[in-house]
Amino acid sequence: MATQKLYAGVKLRETRGRLGLTQKAFAGRLGVSLPYLNQMENNHRPVSASVVLALAGEFGLDVTELSAGDAERLVSDMREALADPVFADGAPPLADLRLAASNAPALARSFLELHRAYRQVHERLASLDEALGRTTGHTVVSPWEEVRDFFHYCDNYIDAVDRSAERFACPQGKRADPIQNAVGALSRRGVSVQFADIPALRERSNGVLRISSHAARSTQAFQLLHQVALATQDDLLEATLDLARFQSETSRAIAKIGLANYFAGAALMPYRAFLEAAQETRHDLERLADMFGASIEQVAHRLSTLQRPGAKGIPFFFVRVDQAGTITKRHSATRLQFARFGGSCPLWNVHQAFETPTKFLRQLAETPDGARYLCLARDVSKRGGSFTAPVRRYAICLGCEVSHARGLVYADDMELTNPRAYQPIGISCRICERRNCHQRSVPPLERRLEVNPDARGLLPYEIA
Repeated sequence: MATQKLYAGVKLRETRGRLGLTQKAFAGRLGVSLPYLNQMENNHRPVSASVVLALAGEFGLDVTELSAGDAERLVSDMREALADPVFADGAPPLADLRLAASNAPALARSFLELHRAYRQVHERLASLDEALGRTTGHTVVSPWEEVRDFFHYCDNYIDAVDRSAERFACPQGKRADPIQNAVGALSRRGVSVQFADIPALRERSNGVLRISSHAARSTQAFQLLHQVALATQDDLLEATLDLARFQSETSRAIAKIGLANYFAGAALMPYRAFLEAAQETRHDLERLADMFGASIEQVAHRLSTLQRPGAKGIPFFFVRVDQAGTITKRHSATRLQFARFGGSCPLWNVHQAFETPTKFLRQLAETPDGARYLCLARDVSKRGGSFTAPVRRYAICLGCEVSHARGLVYADDMELTNPRAYQPIGISCRICERRNCHQRSVPPLERRLEVNPDARGLLPYEIA
């Protein structure tokens, strides 16, 4: 297999700027000529192996940061946006999209924001109850989508918050009981904690925090740690929000809840202890849940955040879907990206998890770009605490590229080297390139269709 060339001009420029070096000084320390560095910074040439070694040896740079993960996300998102029928002339070549993502990422993100705003206006006009009487002369990005993209493009890893949570969870260098630790921290802030028979997961008023006595212990710990984040880490959370520059106060408020949740998960499963346990157990979700007093979903989500520079875990993707197939959580540290609009691929095992409650489903999958993954899916139910309370049902999927699969207990006895063992999947039907998929729901928007009334195959049309 041919080795993929590494183009990392943006990262080189960012590194040089962070160090405060001129191009000439930077080139000298890397051992290359000034014109050669200029060509690499502008993505006219790939980064050579000698430069990668120099970056690691001379500047201590984690070379995994040079990967094109962020650019691949942008390419995937732009391809999906350009498949919109509004772009009637078809999408630019894939090579052009990659150049834009690598050389002008800010421009690519602005294009995505513009398309998202267009879709929002289009959807509002299609809804009579929102179309009538609207007088605003501009539109804003959906706060929920803006926050979700913030975490998505941060690789779902917030270093300062993660390290602060780890320090809180291990005050003497050893992991403390999360509930006792949280109750003590809140008490020192003048907040008393009660476990009570309440319908909500938590209620706070007049210096008293009530936690549902019906909730699972993992949920109780998480809710307490969420309050610890708000009570003890407010300056850190606000500084992080300032850097994000959200477009509205609503986005900022949602993101603050997200950051407090991030702190809670990181404190429940502190980074170094959790990474070591994950490696020792070969990422056995049930064993990790028992070891850290967490739920299966919390463990799966935490595994997808182990992207600390210099101490990275296996790059996972994590997704949660509801029974309608709508993605409610998504993150990918792999090449696999998720549909921003519409449903995900019906051939993905995450949709089958609802049919087999409490069981793990394993799947070997291959995307149209040839990447192969080990996917692990399971349903998760969230009970309301009483007979009359509704039960919320979701399915989660955790996966990694097969090159890392041997580090997972779930890969045992699977035919990782057998090409026929892999299920062809895509991102979503509207941008999937597969021509003969028996589960295709709509034709791809960027391909020409041929309709023959005298012939019928799997589909009532042929994809040119």
